Amino acid sequence: MIFKSSVHRASTLISTELSQVLRKRCLSTAVSPVELAHDEHIPADGNRSHRPLLILHGFFGSKRNWQSLSKAFMRDLSRPVYTLDLRNHGSSPHARPMTYSHMAADVFSFCQKHSLCNISLMGHSMGGKVAMALALHPELPSNLLTDLIVSDIAPVRAKVSQDTVQHIRAMEIIQAGNISTRKEADEIMSEYEQDPSVRSFLLTNLEINKATPVKFKIPVDILKEGRAEIESFPYAPGERSWDGRALIIKGKKSKYINRHNIPLIDQIFPQNQLKELDTGHWVHAELPHEYRKLVVNFITQ
Repeated sequence: MIFKSSVHRASTLISTELSQVLRKRCLSTAVSPVELAHDEHIPADGNRSHRPLLILHGFFGSKRNWQSLSKAFMRDLSRPVYTLDLRNHGSSPHARPMTYSHMAADVFSFCQKHSLCNISLMGHSMGGKVAMALALHPELPSNLLTDLIVSDIAPVRAKVSQDTVQHIRAMEIIQAGNISTRKEADEIMSEYEQDPSVRSFLLTNLEINKATPVKFKIPVDILKEGRAEIESFPYAPGERSWDGRALIIKGKKSKYINRHNIPLIDQIFPQNQLKELDTGHWVHAELPHEYRKLVVNFITQ
């Protein structure tokens, strides 16, 4: 009972702090946070809020991408695991603007609603930048985050990726093409993306209804507007740092984390551990067992 009471008091305190932070964030942006769709995996002891793992997907992704790993993490850690759909992705609401400050505010709101504390926050690519933006928030409650895990992305302001431009263009053509099958959509997408695994990933966002032409569940227009923001980052070098525990996982064949931005990662996250797996950008999908082992060992050490 003493343990449960202490956790409840801590959760209540954090919920109050989060509410104050969230109000300030919303006042400064004049935009309310959206309520994020999520999946949850709760351990046998019924713990829903203490030491959870939160997982944030990448651009064009969704919580569905993490179904198998999230169940495995819950079993390995005996802690609650939440996978979120970020705004304009999956089953979450479509809303402007598509910025890291707003996505971080959405995650703040989720934490408040579920009274979460001592979180291990993990994100891949765009989700990794959301996680870093949350960790670097100047009014982040001190008891909110315990661990930060970032997969194959750096806190940099980069140029718009031509791959992203091409993918969005393909989606626009598919939606305007009055087509009815996934095969037809894949044929169009193949003109803009040669890798069949990437095409398959992108087309998980396709909504197929026999009575109407195919369309995308994600708001392609909003994502197109926000692509420059997605490549950017809300904090400039030297502006903020976070002294908590951080695990940075790099794909050896990926260029998103490289010798040019590793010193910046060290500057912003001085307690980080950099690990490398022999993969491309989708580290968790290419080597899920090895990825899972890295994350579990880091969280439990």
